[in-house]
Amino acid sequence: MNIIVSTLLVSLVLAFLLGLLLGVFKKVFHVEVDQTVSDIRDALPGANCGGCGFPGCDGLAAAIAAGDAPVTACTAGGPSVAAAVGKIMGVSASADRKVSVLLCRGSREKTSDKAVYVGVKTCRGAKLSVYGTKLCDYGCIGFGDCEAACLFGAVKISENGLPEIDFGKCTGCGVCVSACPQKILSLVSTSSKGALLLCSCHNQNKPRLLKDCKAACIKCGKCSRQCHTHAISMDSGLPVVDYSLCDSCGECVKGCPTGALSLIEDIVKSGEPVAAEVYAG
Repeated sequence: MNIIVSTLLVSLVLAFLLGLLLGVFKKVFHVEVDQTVSDIRDALPGANCGGCGFPGCDGLAAAIAAGDAPVTACTAGGPSVAAAVGKIMGVSASADRKVSVLLCRGSREKTSDKAVYVGVKTCRGAKLSVYGTKLCDYGCIGFGDCEAACLFGAVKISENGLPEIDFGKCTGCGVCVSACPQKILSLVSTSSKGALLLCSCHNQNKPRLLKDCKAACIKCGKCSRQCHTHAISMDSGLPVVDYSLCDSCGECVKGCPTGALSLIEDIVKSGEPVAAEVYAG
C-alpha cells in the first residue's frame, strides 16, 4: 500500500515539475505570432491546393501579409475570400473569377485511337510512351489526369472520353491545367467576351486534319477574313484573337465550317455543368 501511495506522490510531483518546466520553456522560447498572418490564414479556405503558387494556405497568408502576394491570390476562395482578406489588409479587392475550359472537342465520335493502348492508363504515361492515343497528337487523351488532380470534384471524364467541367464547382485554381500533359486546358475569366478556339491541333497537313478529327480547325482562315474588326490573325495555321479588337459579334463562329470557334460568354455559364461536347454552341 505504501508503495502505491509513494508512486502516486512521485508521479504528481513529476507532473507538477514537468508542467512548470513547460511553462518556463514556453516563456523563454516564445515566438511572437503576426496577428495579420493568423487572421488571413483563418480567412483562407484551407484547401492547400497550391493554385496560388505558394506552399499551402500558411505560405500564402505569410506572403500576403508581407506584401509579396495580392489579396486576390487565392483562386480557390474566389471573390468572397478575396474580399475578406482585402478587409484584413485594408485594401479593396476585386477578384475576377476564372474557370477551366477544354480547348479540344475530339470526342470518341469525332476522332479515333491510333491503336489499342496497353500502357499505363494515365495521360502523362500515354504522352511519354506513344505521344498520345488519338489520331490527333494534340488532342485530349482522356485518361483523366485532370480529374485525378482536381481537389473540388469539378472535373469528370464523360462517356464521350472528354473531361466535363462543372463550372459551379470549378474554383479556377489551375491544378488541372498543370496536370494536363497536352496543355489543352486553359483558365478563362467568366467576365471575358470574344471568340475562343476550341482546337489545339497544330498539324499543317490540311488534307489529313478531318481524317484525324472531324472537329478540328482546318486552317482555312475563313474566320480571319470574315472578321470586320480585324481581331483574328493566323499563327501556324491557327486563329489568334486580339480581344482588344474583338467585339464578340459571333460572325467568325457562324462561319467556322467545323464549329471549332465559340464565344467565351456562350461557353462559360457560371454555376452550370457544361460538357466539352456542347462548347461549340
